[in-house]
Amino acid sequence: MKEGLVIRTTGSWYKVLADSLSVDCRLRGNYRLRGSRQTNPVAVGDRVMFDIQDDGTGIIHDILDRRNYIVRRSVNLSKQTHVIAANIDLLCVVATLGLPRTSTGFVDRLLVTAEAYHIPACVVFNKVDLYDDELWEAHREMKAIYTAAGYTVLEVSALTGEGLDRLREMIVGRTVLFSGHSGVGKSALLNALCPDLDLRTGDLSDWSLKGKHTTTFAEIHPVPLNTGHSTETTFLIDTPGIKEFGMVDFSAQELSHFFPEMRELLHNCHFANCTHRHEPQCAVRQAVEEGRLSAERYQNYLTMLADTAR
Repeated sequence: MKEGLVIRTTGSWYKVLADSLSVDCRLRGNYRLRGSRQTNPVAVGDRVMFDIQDDGTGIIHDILDRRNYIVRRSVNLSKQTHVIAANIDLLCVVATLGLPRTSTGFVDRLLVTAEAYHIPACVVFNKVDLYDDELWEAHREMKAIYTAAGYTVLEVSALTGEGLDRLREMIVGRTVLFSGHSGVGKSALLNALCPDLDLRTGDLSDWSLKGKHTTTFAEIHPVPLNTGHSTETTFLIDTPGIKEFGMVDFSAQELSHFFPEMRELLHNCHFANCTHRHEPQCAVRQAVEEGRLSAERYQNYLTMLADTAR
């Protein structure tokens, strides 16, 4: 029996990396009958135990405990979930104020999920080479929201290389998930970080001005990333673009704990189970009214709170 890393998932086949050996594996037949609500029992980033058959393919017998993972509500099966990736050191939420424009609501759903599963996160604004004065002003306002909340915000261009040195230093030697809408340039960004990848990229859809899916399945790319000081193997996770990010398994009482800037104020609320909607003497609402907390983040919080009741 060998231990390996799942680096690609395509339907019922999983590519597993063990040392320098790459093996196409299937999951043991009765494994998926364990009552899981997940549509994909195996995700990229999983460590698995497998053995190799006579034909050179492998059988996965066990999935080792996950350190963390990013999960979303399944698109077509609302009562089931889909694990995007597991055992992540850093989530890079790739956004842009160019086309297609990324909303703070989408960014916040990803960041809240990362907080809930103890995954460090940052926000990477790509395509800054396309910004005019108006977009730069909007960008500065959006950047202020996330830096005030405690997140690192990077401004990069996969086309010109702007900001890539700082991003490269942040991710070297780590397992990093890049996630965002289709068309924000995730694959182009990975190509810019490591040109040998040569990942397929695409243009925006002519009729919708939204991204077309060019990455069709999740995949980990182990690459020797060079920062100028050292070269270390870095595991870059490329995933299909997400149109909407449906969160799962959050209660109304715990949701505010996953907003770092709100979490710092919770002990000042009069009620221990305050939901920060209508309760008197709420420290969070007071901070929003006084301009100490982002009104936009707070509105996104209220939208997520309403979703928890569905």
